[in-house]
Amino acid sequence: MSGVLTMKSVPRDTTVRAPGTDGPPAPVGRVINLRDCRGEPRAVAHVERELPPGGIPEYLAARKNGARSFVLWADPDRRQRLATLVTASVAHGVWTYQVLGAQDEPIGTLVREKALSGKGLRTRWTVTQTGCPAAVGYKGRIFWWYVWWLLLPVQAVVATLALLSGNGDVARGPRRIVWRTGEEAPLEFRSDKDELHLHAPWCDWRLGAALVALVPTFEGWLGHPWDDGKK
Repeated sequence: MSGVLTMKSVPRDTTVRAPGTDGPPAPVGRVINLRDCRGEPRAVAHVERELPPGGIPEYLAARKNGARSFVLWADPDRRQRLATLVTASVAHGVWTYQVLGAQDEPIGTLVREKALSGKGLRTRWTVTQTGCPAAVGYKGRIFWWYVWWLLLPVQAVVATLALLSGNGDVARGPRRIVWRTGEEAPLEFRSDKDELHLHAPWCDWRLGAALVALVPTFEGWLGHPWDDGKK
């Protein structure tokens, strides 16, 4: 389907306990909206980390090596599971994730290959929807990466001043990603608003929702990944 996916945080009742503690769990704190051709965004999923038996400490330890695990719920109270993202493999700068449906049926695969890991200077993302051609995208345009690296000495000074003063900002590296199959560009991540555009009608929005949740978790030291919280 065509449309635009975004992920937003939502207000949470802090008097309700978090998952894994005594008492009723707090509602899911992040919602994924889909804006279709009519222009009206609607909530299609609620996303949160799926914690391993060791809870948050174990998740954060595995996260450092690239592991991720998310659940897409149909509602904030977790009554219906729509999809799950699980880590299939993590090795040599290549991370592979599977997206499964409510009945554990395969929806697709997301592969992230770290920059300079053997297939180019930029981070490479491959999205493969079951029964469809693989789409490959690279993080940022080469031209803007050159500009960013040329300005890196200035950014280092700005970063130092920001740390000392407690304010200020540092320009982040190029983050736009356009996925191509060779014949078309079915997906596009626009970094200015963290939007994932579904251009091809055959795109499964559940795979797109998993992708729009996954990409921001690799923000680096300049970003604020949503899944790295200690609570």
